[in-house]
Amino acid sequence: MNEEKIPKWLEIAREIQQLSQTGLAFAETKYEKERYTRLLEITAEIIEHHTQLEKEAVKKVMMKQPGYATPKIDVRAAVIKDNKILLVQERSDKRWAMPGGWADVGDIPSEVASRETKEESGYDVKPVKIIGVYDANRMGGQLEFFHAFKIVFLCELTGGEAATSDETQDVGFFPFDELPPLSHNRTNDKHIKEIIAHLKDPSRPTYFD
Repeated sequence: MNEEKIPKWLEIAREIQQLSQTGLAFAETKYEKERYTRLLEITAEIIEHHTQLEKEAVKKVMMKQPGYATPKIDVRAAVIKDNKILLVQERSDKRWAMPGGWADVGDIPSEVASRETKEESGYDVKPVKIIGVYDANRMGGQLEFFHAFKIVFLCELTGGEAATSDETQDVGFFPFDELPPLSHNRTNDKHIKEIIAHLKDPSRPTYFD
């Protein structure tokens, strides 16, 4: 997949959101809090205008992001078996992705990969190498409100059996040349190509943006 240019309106909305979130974290007076809260509302209005999302729903999500604004971290597990890659079908968009999800505060990245794989696919895995660290917002696919980094771990399958979850409706191993429709904001062609390159050359260094 070619990288897609981020729409100007989304760049502006993200910047306003980040400034207002950080401002609220350090605001000391009622006046400051009111002004930074209004900036969040403006951000929500911009997003509502350009998407099918409702302003109040967007604002609610943004208000759950306290403190100094920093990128979110998405962790994905590349699990290989018989030259096939483990993918889970997301309930949200019916497309497929490597198991994974957002890291929580206090998480160790490799443990996120193991935990999310178990929860979403039923399999036990051991992370053995970082395939790449990506700027998730410049990869194309679904637009995200928050800036995010994506870490892809190469993982060794150690046990378990296929099982779905509240977020996934199917699980399977697929040949690299017969992949199902991908959920591109979670897993896309750039990730897949880099995984294949690492499998062909185990000494290949970690990719990073």
